[in-house]
Amino acid sequence: MLFQNTMKLLQKYGINFLNGLGTTLLLALISVAIGCVIGALVAIMRLSKSKVLRSIATVYTEVIRDTPLLLQLYFFYFLLPDILPALKLSKFACITVALVINSGAYMSEVARSLGLSSRQTMMRIVLPQAFKNVLPAMCNEFVAVTKETSLASTFYVGDLMTQYQTISGKTYLVIEPLIIIGIIYFVVTFTMSKLITVLERRLKSDD
Repeated sequence: MLFQNTMKLLQKYGINFLNGLGTTLLLALISVAIGCVIGALVAIMRLSKSKVLRSIATVYTEVIRDTPLLLQLYFFYFLLPDILPALKLSKFACITVALVINSGAYMSEVARSLGLSSRQTMMRIVLPQAFKNVLPAMCNEFVAVTKETSLASTFYVGDLMTQYQTISGKTYLVIEPLIIIGIIYFVVTFTMSKLITVLERRLKSDD
């Protein structure tokens, strides 16, 4: 019965699951791409001779790293519309900003861990020719953010877990849609993790 219900759900709501996966991957991609740029800039600030810049960067990374992501999502979801009412930011935009800010803090730690000076950080991280220095870490962050986007379903932004809530509400089924969502998450993140391992080996062999 469980298997039959799961297959029926997959046939009937397959497009919904695909749409949810698309939204999830889009959130992760935007978050990591912009977060990488923010992370590089923050790393430069933390290595700056200016005490003010170092302090700002340190406070930013410590606050983001030491508070729950869900709290940050709530904060930006309710705060941004009040700060920028003229822009009429969508739920998706507010959640994306929160994920970008979160990812930026973690990517700044990756940049710092390379132990580079300010000039070297700019040359080796920001510039495209040294992209491979942080590429594996970016890919790992992408995998992590892909899973963390499940928290965005709290705000119904269309991700995989949002689709679960919608489908479960329509069908009154709980376990079956969870199985499908779980399999999708596993296949996507497991595949990406294996590809990252291959990428890291190739990068090491090129050095």
